[in-house]
Amino acid sequence: MQQRQNKLLKWIAVATTLGMLFILLGGALVTKTDSGLGCGRHWPGCNGELIPTKITTEVLIEFSHRLVTGAVSILVLLLVIMTWRKLGHIREVKFLGVLAIFFLLAQALIGAAQVLWGQGDFILALHFGISLISFAAILLLSMIVFEVDTKFDADKVFIDKKLKWHTVGVTLYSYIVIYTGALVRHTGSSLVCLDWPFCDNSQPFALPNNMYQWVQMGHRIAVLIIFIWIAYITWYAVKHYKDQRVIYWGWIVNFTLVVLQVIAGMLVVLTLLDLFVSLLHSLFITLLFGMFCYMILLIARSNHNEKRNM
Repeated sequence: MQQRQNKLLKWIAVATTLGMLFILLGGALVTKTDSGLGCGRHWPGCNGELIPTKITTEVLIEFSHRLVTGAVSILVLLLVIMTWRKLGHIREVKFLGVLAIFFLLAQALIGAAQVLWGQGDFILALHFGISLISFAAILLLSMIVFEVDTKFDADKVFIDKKLKWHTVGVTLYSYIVIYTGALVRHTGSSLVCLDWPFCDNSQPFALPNNMYQWVQMGHRIAVLIIFIWIAYITWYAVKHYKDQRVIYWGWIVNFTLVVLQVIAGMLVVLTLLDLFVSLLHSLFITLLFGMFCYMILLIARSNHNEKRNM
Protein backbone atom coordinates (compact mmCIF):
# COMPACT_ATOMS: atom_id res chain seq x y z
CA MET A 1 0.00 0.00 0.00
CA GLN A 2 2.80 2.38 0.98
CA GLN A 3 4.73 1.56 -2.18
CA ARG A 4 1.64 2.23 -4.31
CA GLN A 5 1.14 5.64 -2.66
CA ASN A 6 4.79 6.55 -3.26
CA LYS A 7 4.46 5.59 -6.92
CA LEU A 8 1.30 7.70 -7.25
CA LEU A 9 3.04 10.68 -5.65
CA LYS A 10 5.91 10.38 -8.13
CA TRP A 11 3.53 10.27 -11.08
CA ILE A 12 1.72 13.35 -9.80
CA ALA A 13 5.05 15.13 -9.25
CA VAL A 14 6.16 14.40 -12.84
CA ALA A 15 2.79 15.38 -14.30
CA THR A 16 2.70 18.63 -12.32
CA THR A 17 6.25 19.59 -13.30
CA LEU A 18 5.56 18.91 -16.98
CA GLY A 19 2.27 20.78 -16.63
CA MET A 20 4.02 23.84 -15.21
CA LEU A 21 6.47 23.64 -18.10
CA PHE A 22 3.55 23.61 -20.55
CA ILE A 23 2.09 26.68 -18.81
CA LEU A 24 5.35 28.57 -19.27
CA LEU A 25 5.78 27.51 -22.89
CA GLY A 26 2.08 28.14 -23.54
CA GLY A 27 2.43 31.67 -22.19
CA ALA A 28 5.45 32.19 -24.43
CA LEU A 29 3.45 30.83 -27.38
CA VAL A 30 0.58 33.24 -26.63
CA THR A 31 3.02 36.16 -26.63
CA LYS A 32 5.01 35.10 -29.68
CA THR A 33 1.85 34.56 -31.77
CA ASP A 34 0.12 37.73 -30.50
CA SER A 35 -2.79 35.64 -29.24
CA GLY A 36 -3.18 37.43 -25.91
CA LEU A 37 -6.52 38.92 -26.95
CA GLY A 38 -7.74 35.83 -28.76
CA CYS A 39 -10.63 35.72 -26.29
CA GLY A 40 -11.13 39.48 -26.37
CA ARG A 41 -11.38 41.41 -23.10
CA HIS A 42 -13.15 38.48 -21.44
CA TRP A 43 -11.93 36.34 -18.53
CA PRO A 44 -12.46 33.59 -17.50
CA GLY A 45 -14.88 33.29 -20.44
CA CYS A 46 -13.84 33.68 -24.05
CA ASN A 47 -15.43 36.27 -26.33
CA GLY A 48 -18.52 36.41 -24.13
CA GLU A 49 -18.94 32.61 -23.95
CA LEU A 50 -17.86 30.07 -21.37
CA ILE A 51 -16.59 27.84 -24.18
CA PRO A 52 -15.93 29.61 -27.50
CA THR A 53 -17.93 28.45 -30.51
CA LYS A 54 -16.02 30.42 -33.12
CA ILE A 55 -12.50 28.97 -33.22
CA THR A 56 -9.61 30.89 -34.76
CA THR A 57 -5.90 30.22 -34.32
CA GLU A 58 -5.67 32.99 -31.71
CA VAL A 59 -8.71 31.69 -29.82
CA LEU A 60 -7.34 28.14 -29.86
CA ILE A 61 -3.95 29.19 -28.49
CA GLU A 62 -5.29 31.54 -25.80
CA PHE A 63 -8.16 29.32 -24.64
CA SER A 64 -5.96 26.19 -24.60
CA HIS A 65 -3.46 28.06 -22.44
CA ARG A 66 -6.23 28.92 -19.99
CA LEU A 67 -7.47 25.31 -19.89
CA VAL A 68 -3.96 23.96 -19.26
CA THR A 69 -3.42 26.53 -16.50
CA GLY A 70 -6.67 25.52 -14.81
CA ALA A 71 -5.93 21.78 -15.03
CA VAL A 72 -2.36 22.17 -13.80
CA SER A 73 -3.51 24.37 -10.90
CA ILE A 74 -5.52 21.38 -9.62
CA LEU A 75 -2.41 19.17 -9.93
CA VAL A 76 -0.34 21.77 -8.05
CA LEU A 77 -2.83 21.81 -5.19
CA LEU A 78 -2.91 18.00 -5.12
CA LEU A 79 0.89 17.74 -5.12
CA VAL A 80 1.24 20.31 -2.35
CA ILE A 81 -1.33 18.54 -0.14
CA MET A 82 0.23 15.10 -0.69
CA THR A 83 3.80 16.28 -0.06
CA TRP A 84 2.71 18.11 3.09
CA ARG A 85 1.08 14.92 4.38
CA LYS A 86 3.79 12.44 3.39
CA LEU A 87 6.97 14.53 3.41
CA GLY A 88 6.07 17.38 5.75
CA HIS A 89 8.95 16.38 8.06
CA ILE A 90 11.43 17.57 5.38
CA ARG A 91 12.26 21.20 6.12
CA GLU A 92 11.78 22.67 2.65
CA VAL A 93 8.49 21.00 1.69
CA LYS A 94 5.94 23.33 3.29
CA PHE A 95 7.78 26.49 2.23
CA LEU A 96 8.00 25.29 -1.38
CA GLY A 97 4.31 24.40 -1.39
CA VAL A 98 3.29 27.87 -0.25
CA LEU A 99 5.66 29.43 -2.77
CA ALA A 100 4.26 27.36 -5.64
CA ILE A 101 0.63 28.22 -4.89
CA PHE A 102 1.27 31.91 -4.19
CA PHE A 103 3.18 32.58 -7.42
CA LEU A 104 0.84 30.41 -9.49
CA LEU A 105 -2.04 32.62 -8.30
CA ALA A 106 0.02 35.78 -8.91
CA GLN A 107 0.79 34.63 -12.46
CA ALA A 108 -2.88 33.89 -13.15
CA LEU A 109 -4.02 37.25 -11.76
CA ILE A 110 -1.49 39.20 -13.86
CA GLY A 111 -2.61 37.24 -16.93
CA ALA A 112 -6.25 38.02 -16.15
CA ALA A 113 -5.48 41.70 -15.56
CA GLN A 114 -3.73 41.89 -18.92
CA VAL A 115 -6.80 40.50 -20.66
CA LEU A 116 -9.33 42.67 -18.80
CA TRP A 117 -7.50 45.99 -18.60
CA GLY A 118 -4.15 45.70 -20.40
CA GLN A 119 -0.73 46.21 -18.83
CA GLY A 120 2.45 48.08 -19.74
CA ASP A 121 5.43 46.31 -21.28
CA PHE A 122 7.49 46.53 -18.08
CA ILE A 123 4.70 44.89 -16.03
CA LEU A 124 4.13 42.19 -18.63
CA ALA A 125 7.82 41.34 -18.57
CA LEU A 126 7.37 40.35 -14.91
CA HIS A 127 4.75 37.75 -15.86
CA PHE A 128 7.28 35.23 -17.17
CA GLY A 129 9.55 35.78 -14.15
CA ILE A 130 6.71 35.15 -11.70
CA SER A 131 5.76 31.98 -13.59
CA LEU A 132 9.36 30.82 -13.33
CA ILE A 133 9.32 31.01 -9.53
CA SER A 134 6.18 28.87 -9.38
CA PHE A 135 7.75 26.36 -11.79
CA ALA A 136 10.97 26.25 -9.75
CA ALA A 137 9.04 25.56 -6.53
CA ILE A 138 7.19 22.64 -8.18
CA LEU A 139 10.43 21.33 -9.70
CA LEU A 140 12.12 21.33 -6.27
CA LEU A 141 9.15 19.59 -4.67
CA SER A 142 9.35 16.92 -7.36
CA MET A 143 13.08 16.50 -6.85
CA ILE A 144 12.50 16.01 -3.12
CA VAL A 145 9.85 13.35 -3.88
CA PHE A 146 12.40 11.38 -5.91
CA GLU A 147 15.32 12.03 -3.55
CA VAL A 148 13.57 10.16 -0.74
CA ASP A 149 14.07 6.78 -2.46
CA THR A 150 17.52 7.37 -3.96
CA LYS A 151 21.05 7.14 -2.65
CA PHE A 152 22.08 10.42 -4.26
CA ASP A 153 24.14 12.60 -1.90
CA ALA A 154 21.88 15.65 -2.18
CA ASP A 155 21.23 15.75 1.57
CA LYS A 156 24.90 15.46 2.58
CA VAL A 157 26.43 18.38 0.74
CA PHE A 158 29.05 20.76 2.11
CA ILE A 159 29.57 23.89 0.03
CA ASP A 160 32.33 26.41 0.69
CA LYS A 161 31.62 30.10 1.14
CA LYS A 162 33.02 31.10 -2.26
CA LEU A 163 30.72 28.76 -4.19
CA LYS A 164 27.77 29.80 -2.02
CA TRP A 165 28.22 33.49 -2.86
CA HIS A 166 28.67 32.81 -6.55
CA THR A 167 25.59 30.57 -6.64
CA VAL A 168 23.36 33.10 -4.88
CA GLY A 169 24.79 35.94 -6.97
CA VAL A 170 24.33 34.25 -10.34
CA THR A 171 20.80 33.14 -9.41
CA LEU A 172 19.73 36.68 -8.51
CA TYR A 173 21.48 38.03 -11.61
CA SER A 174 19.75 35.43 -13.80
CA TYR A 175 16.44 37.04 -12.90
CA ILE A 176 17.72 40.31 -14.37
CA VAL A 177 18.74 38.47 -17.54
CA ILE A 178 15.31 36.82 -17.73
CA TYR A 179 13.56 40.16 -17.22
CA THR A 180 15.58 41.84 -19.97
CA GLY A 181 14.76 38.93 -22.29
CA ALA A 182 11.05 39.25 -21.55
CA LEU A 183 11.37 43.01 -22.09
CA VAL A 184 12.85 42.38 -25.55
CA ARG A 185 9.80 40.33 -26.44
CA HIS A 186 7.15 42.62 -24.95
CA THR A 187 8.62 45.83 -26.38
CA GLY A 188 8.83 44.34 -29.87
CA SER A 189 12.62 44.64 -29.91
CA SER A 190 13.38 41.08 -31.05
CA LEU A 191 14.39 41.97 -34.62
CA VAL A 192 15.71 45.51 -34.27
CA CYS A 193 19.20 44.03 -34.57
CA LEU A 194 19.38 41.53 -37.43
CA ASP A 195 23.07 40.68 -36.93
CA TRP A 196 24.68 38.66 -34.15
CA PRO A 197 26.55 39.11 -31.81
CA PHE A 198 26.57 42.84 -32.55
CA CYS A 199 23.57 44.86 -33.63
CA ASP A 200 25.42 45.63 -36.87
CA ASN A 201 28.50 43.47 -37.43
CA SER A 202 29.89 46.00 -39.92
CA GLN A 203 29.97 48.56 -37.08
CA PRO A 204 30.63 46.45 -33.98
CA PHE A 205 31.36 49.36 -31.64
CA ALA A 206 28.55 51.68 -32.72
CA LEU A 207 26.14 52.67 -29.94
CA PRO A 208 22.45 51.71 -30.27
CA ASN A 209 20.36 54.29 -32.14
CA ASN A 210 17.09 54.01 -30.23
CA MET A 211 15.40 52.57 -27.14
CA TYR A 212 14.59 49.26 -28.86
CA GLN A 213 18.22 48.65 -29.81
CA TRP A 214 19.28 49.52 -26.27
CA VAL A 215 16.84 46.91 -24.93
CA GLN A 216 18.10 44.27 -27.37
CA MET A 217 21.81 44.93 -26.88
CA GLY A 218 21.37 45.36 -23.13
CA HIS A 219 19.96 41.84 -23.03
CA ARG A 220 22.83 40.46 -25.11
CA ILE A 221 25.42 42.04 -22.81
CA ALA A 222 23.56 40.64 -19.78
CA VAL A 223 23.68 37.17 -21.40
CA LEU A 224 27.41 37.48 -22.09
CA ILE A 225 28.06 38.28 -18.43
CA ILE A 226 26.02 35.34 -17.13
CA PHE A 227 27.67 32.98 -19.65
CA ILE A 228 31.16 33.92 -18.42
CA TRP A 229 30.00 33.74 -14.79
CA ILE A 230 28.49 30.26 -15.16
CA ALA A 231 31.57 29.06 -17.06
CA TYR A 232 33.77 30.18 -14.14
CA ILE A 233 31.52 28.56 -11.51
CA THR A 234 31.45 25.32 -13.50
CA TRP A 235 35.25 25.29 -13.74
CA TYR A 236 35.44 25.83 -9.97
CA ALA A 237 32.89 23.10 -9.19
CA VAL A 238 34.55 20.57 -11.51
CA LYS A 239 37.93 21.29 -9.94
CA HIS A 240 36.87 21.19 -6.28
CA TYR A 241 33.72 19.05 -6.03
CA LYS A 242 34.54 15.75 -7.74
CA ASP A 243 33.56 13.96 -4.51
CA GLN A 244 30.09 15.59 -4.41
CA ARG A 245 28.25 14.38 -7.49
CA VAL A 246 25.21 16.57 -7.10
CA ILE A 247 27.37 19.73 -7.16
CA TYR A 248 29.78 18.45 -9.81
CA TRP A 249 27.14 17.31 -12.29
CA GLY A 250 24.71 20.07 -11.36
CA TRP A 251 27.05 22.77 -12.61
CA ILE A 252 27.94 20.79 -15.72
CA VAL A 253 24.21 20.68 -16.50
CA ASN A 254 23.96 24.44 -15.82
CA PHE A 255 26.79 25.20 -18.22
CA THR A 256 25.26 22.95 -20.89
CA LEU A 257 21.93 24.75 -20.52
CA VAL A 258 23.46 28.22 -20.79
CA VAL A 259 25.35 27.18 -23.94
CA LEU A 260 22.09 25.91 -25.45
CA GLN A 261 20.37 29.12 -24.35
CA VAL A 262 22.96 31.30 -26.08
CA ILE A 263 22.77 29.22 -29.28
CA ALA A 264 18.96 29.40 -29.24
CA GLY A 265 19.09 33.16 -28.69
CA MET A 266 21.39 33.56 -31.67
CA LEU A 267 19.13 31.39 -33.84
CA VAL A 268 16.03 33.36 -32.79
CA VAL A 269 17.59 36.38 -34.51
CA LEU A 270 19.12 34.57 -37.49
CA THR A 271 15.92 32.63 -38.25
CA LEU A 272 13.79 35.77 -37.86
CA LEU A 273 11.82 34.52 -34.84
CA ASP A 274 11.23 30.94 -35.91
CA LEU A 275 8.52 29.75 -33.51
CA PHE A 276 10.12 26.41 -32.60
CA VAL A 277 13.50 28.02 -31.90
CA SER A 278 11.82 30.75 -29.84
CA LEU A 279 10.07 28.15 -27.69
CA LEU A 280 13.37 26.30 -27.19
CA HIS A 281 14.85 29.61 -26.05
CA SER A 282 12.13 29.86 -23.39
CA LEU A 283 12.55 26.18 -22.44
CA PHE A 284 16.30 26.38 -21.81
CA ILE A 285 16.09 29.46 -19.57
CA THR A 286 13.24 27.86 -17.63
CA LEU A 287 15.28 24.72 -16.95
CA LEU A 288 18.37 26.78 -16.10
CA PHE A 289 16.49 28.89 -13.55
CA GLY A 290 15.04 25.73 -12.03
CA MET A 291 18.54 24.30 -11.66
CA PHE A 292 19.77 27.52 -10.06
CA CYS A 293 16.99 27.28 -7.48
CA TYR A 294 17.99 23.67 -6.79
CA MET A 295 21.53 24.86 -6.12
CA ILE A 296 20.12 27.39 -3.63
CA LEU A 297 18.30 24.51 -1.93
CA LEU A 298 21.61 22.65 -1.66
CA ILE A 299 23.20 25.70 -0.06
CA ALA A 300 20.45 25.72 2.58
CA ARG A 301 21.15 22.05 3.25
CA SER A 302 24.87 22.70 3.46
CA ASN A 303 24.28 25.43 6.06
CA HIS A 304 22.09 23.03 8.04
CA ASN A 305 24.73 20.29 7.88
CA GLU A 306 27.43 22.70 9.07
CA LYS A 307 25.36 23.79 12.09
CA ARG A 308 24.55 20.15 12.93
CA ASN A 309 28.26 19.22 12.92
CA MET A 310 29.34 22.07 15.18
